Amino acid sequence: MGVLEKEIAVFDGMKERLEAEHFFKWVVIHDDEFVGVYDTLQDAAVVAVARFGRGPYLIRQVGAPPVTLPASALYKPI
Repeated sequence: MGVLEKEIAVFDGMKERLEAEHFFKWVVIHDDEFVGVYDTLQDAAVVAVARFGRGPYLIRQVGAPPVTLPASALYKPI
């Protein structure tokens, strides 16, 4: 299984409900765990980094098309 396949599967399984309840909010998913819903990418990233370090974890905006970042991209809160 590839990196983030579990997280993407969790997101896809929740997608309809998330779009109905949290459209354009940000979600964090780690392994099989739905971590939470956040108003901004910054808020989601701060929680993800604090709990899971460098990851892997999925941060995705509900209702937006998926974005692919290079593996070398590292988020560092200001």
